[in-house]
Amino acid sequence: MANHCKYITDTFTVEDNDKVYDFNRCLDYIEYHGKAQYGKSFKINQDDCPTFYKLLIYMIKDQSEAQKLQIDLSKGILLSGPIGCGKTSIMHLIRPFAFQASDYKIKTCREVAFEFAKHGYQALEPYTKKANNQTRLTGYCFDDLGAEQQIKHFGNDCNVMAEILISRYEEFIYNKSITHLTTNLSASEIEKHYGNRLRSRMRNMFNLISFPTTSKDKR
Repeated sequence: MANHCKYITDTFTVEDNDKVYDFNRCLDYIEYHGKAQYGKSFKINQDDCPTFYKLLIYMIKDQSEAQKLQIDLSKGILLSGPIGCGKTSIMHLIRPFAFQASDYKIKTCREVAFEFAKHGYQALEPYTKKANNQTRLTGYCFDDLGAEQQIKHFGNDCNVMAEILISRYEEFIYNKSITHLTTNLSASEIEKHYGNRLRSRMRNMFNLISFPTTSKDKR
């Protein structure tokens, strides 16, 4: 790519003290860093551009465009799509566009479940409790919801992600703590795995943004 956007500052200009982003430059930046991190075959498919657009509008907090797209900037993102469409890599690659107050860490649901298996309920505290100097929970993107299993810790069954998400829902209501998810589960599969109680809370907690079912592997 001869004129690639290597730096986040290449994706916008400043007009009247406001950042004005160029969508094509944003895609260029994402694809450049996608190739650097995931291999030269990484490519953004044309069919996926509407999904990327919604994600970018959310991250840069463009209120007027978000309203047109029916995206609630106070909620998190539930990014769904078929296996291999690039959900995990995209949540890594769009992080630089997030406002500092909206930054998030990325953790796979399987990692969280294994932490619970090793350390018990104490392992869930980083995801469900605030530090003394925090007004909101640390932002997290829990990757690949549904890939984890019900893990036992000394005989205690726990639907780990359901416990975390219900706790984070309460913090979302009280102080707008933000959570993101990626998954290849359908709405009915989420309800089957995690129950109707959680699914109803997820409707309030997340903007659903989906890759097309025809979306191709990015690598």
